[in-house]
Amino acid sequence: MDVKTPRSVPHFSSSALDRRQLLALGAGALALPAFGGPALAAKSKPIKVAAIYTVPVEQQWVSRIHKALKAAEARGDITYTFSENVANTDYERVMRQYSQEGADLVVGEVFAVERPARKVAADYPKTAYLMGSSFGPTKPNFSVFDNFIHEPSFLTGMVAGKVTKSNIIGLVGGYAIPEVNRLMNAFMDGAKSVNPDVKFLVSFINSWYDPPKAKEAAFAQIDKGADILYAERFGVSDAAKERGVKAIGNVIDTSGQYPGTIIASALWQMEPTIDKAINEVLAGTFVAADYGPYSFMAEGGASLAPLDPKLVPQDVIDLVLAKEKEIKDGLFRVNVNDGEPKSTL
Repeated sequence: MDVKTPRSVPHFSSSALDRRQLLALGAGALALPAFGGPALAAKSKPIKVAAIYTVPVEQQWVSRIHKALKAAEARGDITYTFSENVANTDYERVMRQYSQEGADLVVGEVFAVERPARKVAADYPKTAYLMGSSFGPTKPNFSVFDNFIHEPSFLTGMVAGKVTKSNIIGLVGGYAIPEVNRLMNAFMDGAKSVNPDVKFLVSFINSWYDPPKAKEAAFAQIDKGADILYAERFGVSDAAKERGVKAIGNVIDTSGQYPGTIIASALWQMEPTIDKAINEVLAGTFVAADYGPYSFMAEGGASLAPLDPKLVPQDVIDLVLAKEKEIKDGLFRVNVNDGEPKSTL
């Protein structure tokens, strides 16, 4: 995925419900808001699903969508085709081609191509679209989603805040855009909630997939005293492993690839989002809606990877799991802060 449009830009439609208002209702308010227009016609299994990705399917964010769609394909709910490494300049053509070829549902991420993508959707009103976006739905057929995994990110921050010895934690991200910022801010809030003395080093590499650049940024933070790194991008965990410090995973669980290095991970599960959209298309009830809440922990869209007592003290695990229960029970709400995080050291 490429550089996303900042959320501070006004919403495209004055009639759309602001996403912040939706999130304020909490994860339990999951009757998806319709934004007008009749639902599309019902379909029979398997429906045709096409996906468009601007990065390799191995990349963290996209891999979650790909995994959920492959699972639906294995169940026989869908036929699935996809294009990866699609340039922004080619996105509209590919999206239009899949629509013209009769896809029932088109999935992708349109953060840098919002206008052309919405134009295509308007040209094919009988096709359902579910797109990663910083903005809201467009009626009648353009729904949106995002990776709201700030809740487990807060929990991993608690682990880092308790485990750090130097009280210096490094964070390396792709771009300073809302979808990254909110995870970093939640992580930092979690660390500070258990260790008010902790300081942060924050770097952005201005790329979604440049492991060598992320690795160099991580090395620089280790040289400044960081003994735990928040690995929002690939390459950070490699630096942590080489220098003998710990790392926090993001979106996917890479502890198997970095044993003894990754001590906690915030995970994203796209299955609740994808399965909801597929079922709506099958039932003929698909309308423009915001699927963001399906990434919340209460709905199974986000989770904390199991903590290993060999790497994290049991009293810390107990503390984190107690907070996790509060979040799931609705007794603690993690702040959604889309502002750019800053270094405090």
